[in-house]
Amino acid sequence: MKHILFICSFLLLTQSVNAQLFSKERIRNLDNIDKKRLSYGYTLGVNSYSFNFDYVQDKKDILVEKSTGFNVGLIGNLRINEYLDLRLEPTAVFNTRTITYDKSYFTGLEYTDSDLTREVRSTYIHVPLLLKISTKRLNNFKPFIVGGVSTALNLSSNENNPDDNSNGQFRIKKNMYFYEIGFGIDFYLYFFKFTPSIRGIFAINDELVRDVDPNSPWTGNIHSMKTQGIFINFTFQ
Repeated sequence: MKHILFICSFLLLTQSVNAQLFSKERIRNLDNIDKKRLSYGYTLGVNSYSFNFDYVQDKKDILVEKSTGFNVGLIGNLRINEYLDLRLEPTAVFNTRTITYDKSYFTGLEYTDSDLTREVRSTYIHVPLLLKISTKRLNNFKPFIVGGVSTALNLSSNENNPDDNSNGQFRIKKNMYFYEIGFGIDFYLYFFKFTPSIRGIFAINDELVRDVDPNSPWTGNIHSMKTQGIFINFTFQ
């Protein structure tokens, strides 16, 4: 995922530089598309989620094995002026993370190898409200930055499950809140506007549901567990 992020960042930066260096007037595609008060589109993308842990005591870090997930969503865009847009992007996000505990968490306890790992499957209905700040259009390119807040409903949450880690159930909360920041470039093609972008998301609230036992080896030493992730999106409008 890091290699994908690097490659996409490099391509976006290269396109932006080329657009500015070779700014000779060319035929402009979709010249009036940004003048619409309301516009719509859809987005496809990939994501990589992790957890950021804060601990009660200084122990070995809990490791997070990330995987590449995917997301699909809709876009509603409200034009404020030539440089500002307000966007609502309801998105379905699918991702899996595996967390691994060091054996020191189970000192003095009986455990098996399966107790050292927990798989966290997440299916989010993710709804960001974003402010898009664009530069002046350069021929058929327009770089922008974007930022805002979002909420997510985890359809895979087992928050209300009476079983906890002592029965193999690692529980996470259903409702999450994030702030987001990213950048991208609008490409004005002949028939539609194509936008690759990269965005980071960072949870505001703690996602962990504690075990009944306050000294649980799985949750007792975790002060907070917050999701953070990267989205690489491809938007069509």
